[in-house]
Amino acid sequence: LSAGDLAGSFQDEVTCSICLEYFTDPVTIECGHNCCRACISRCWGESETNFPCPQCRKPAQQRHLRPNKQLGNLVELVKCLRGQAVPGPQEGKVCERHQEPLKLFCGEDQTPICVICRESRAHRAHTVAPIEEAAQEYRVRPSYRHGWCYRLSLSAGTEQTAVERQLVVSQCEQLHQFVAEQERLLLARLGELDEEIGRRQEENATHLCKEISRLSALITELEGKCQQPAPELLQVRRCQMCLEPSAGRGRPLSHWGSRVGVTLDPDTAHPNLVLSEDRKRARQGHTCQDLPDNPERFDTYLEVLGAEGFTGGRRYWEVEVGNKPEWDLGVCRDSVSRKGKITLTPGNGYWVMRLSNGKYSACTAPLTPLPVSIKPSRVGIFLDYEAGEVSFYNVTDRSRVFTFTDTFSGTLRPYFYTGYNKGNRNVAPLIICPVPAQTE
Repeated sequence: LSAGDLAGSFQDEVTCSICLEYFTDPVTIECGHNCCRACISRCWGESETNFPCPQCRKPAQQRHLRPNKQLGNLVELVKCLRGQAVPGPQEGKVCERHQEPLKLFCGEDQTPICVICRESRAHRAHTVAPIEEAAQEYRVRPSYRHGWCYRLSLSAGTEQTAVERQLVVSQCEQLHQFVAEQERLLLARLGELDEEIGRRQEENATHLCKEISRLSALITELEGKCQQPAPELLQVRRCQMCLEPSAGRGRPLSHWGSRVGVTLDPDTAHPNLVLSEDRKRARQGHTCQDLPDNPERFDTYLEVLGAEGFTGGRRYWEVEVGNKPEWDLGVCRDSVSRKGKITLTPGNGYWVMRLSNGKYSACTAPLTPLPVSIKPSRVGIFLDYEAGEVSFYNVTDRSRVFTFTDTFSGTLRPYFYTGYNKGNRNVAPLIICPVPAQTE
């Protein structure tokens, strides 16, 4: 036998049954068959059990690959023998890889191939024809060849159009989903806004009904006074007082005592409180300030005292609380401790009203719940030192909320607690309202 014939007889023995190429790093599996290491690893994948042989389908019990160096040497020997084979005059060109005649033509790769290449992974899915038939296709007249090219271009154009159409459909579906989600969110927000508007309308209607009733009573009272003799009718001051709510229910009148301007004392403010330059506003800061730990300063809660001290008389001031969900307001003794945990009760020197967890209460032991029909946006504090009273007023609906009765001694000072800003729900400051100009 010639060297070429000998190499051909060994062809099947040194060809991998998976890739149909010469063995590369051959290994022997449990059933005795041989494969390329990479081919059998790719065939078994990530499986942890049941390793079938791709040739006889017999399952192996474990993933064991035994290198076959002798077979690898045989592959190299066959390659050398095939390289020495000289083709006859009728054989023509041979495949450089398999040393087989180039009898076929691959349409996709536009190259001649041998019968072994035809079964390899590289050409298995390609359109293959005998090389003579493929050559005949290239010998057709130019007009036919041009028509064939035109049909190819139409086919490619149709495929591209289908891809573009699918892309447009996908993008439109995504846009529809986005619009639907935005619609849902906006409708939900509109629903919440509608509920809030309805709630405020009910509150306003209730407030207006109370005002109408109060004014109707005042009109009736004034109509009765108009029937009195002239000397009594001309008591203008008395008539002016009739236009204000009674002392038991309404906002304190000017004759109760002087309206005082209150400012905040920075020496008593907790280090986490930020005071405005005019000392009329207090809010929680983002960081704890580096301030001297003097005895006057609160060190546990966000508290601050007014700079003014009262040892007698009647004093009234107002504080804007807005929509803050938490705050404490009132008066306390100047001598109270500013350090550590503090219990706000009259026994400890605090006369304070509180809003916490949506409920109003007077800081007594235990807490005294306060019924508030209309949420106050501004709170009035009235101190009558000699009478031993601290009263709180809802300036919004001009009603008295609660009155402490006690016996005072020493200096009393305004007290403020801003509440903590949890989840950015308590950002707004407490604002001490300015004293309006007095009019005659």
